Amino acid sequence: MAMSPHFFNKREPETSPARPSTSVSNASSYGSSGTTATQQSNALNSAQSVNTAQAAPAAPAAPQSGSKLTVGPNIKLKGVEITDCDTLVVEGLVEATMDSRVIEISERGAFKGSAEIDMAEIHGQFDGNLTVRQKLTIYSTGKVTGKIRYGKVVIEEGGQLTGEIQFGALPTPKSASHAQATSS
Repeated sequence: MAMSPHFFNKREPETSPARPSTSVSNASSYGSSGTTATQQSNALNSAQSVNTAQAAPAAPAAPQSGSKLTVGPNIKLKGVEITDCDTLVVEGLVEATMDSRVIEISERGAFKGSAEIDMAEIHGQFDGNLTVRQKLTIYSTGKVTGKIRYGKVVIEEGGQLTGEIQFGALPTPKSASHAQATSS
């Protein structure tokens, strides 16, 4: 990044020679009156290698985060099918069908519809068909109603679970059950 000579109100002494117009960062030659082209080239090469070293670790971090959809407060999402979403965070209202990994419903959030997921954390309201393949957690402010199937369940004091409740969620995804049905 090239810096202007008046960056942060710092000025060069008036006795220093004029700077050549190159793409070398002025930060490496700032304040030195006898900088040679070789020193400027070395400074540029070292700055580029530092930038490359810093950029390399950041690239693999992006795929690890997974896909995440957040429906913010005062947002209403109706009549959709949510697929290929690793995490759905509901802070508003969602009326949908969903096949995903994780759903997190905030205290003021509400989900109405059908969801087949691995893990659910409910602080708000869920109404509909819920299949949780692994763990359903209902917090003290959470309320789950409808047809519920789960692998494991944790309910904090004050949390509500109402409706047709069944232990033993189906661990096989839709594609495996479809393959079994076509082979019969």
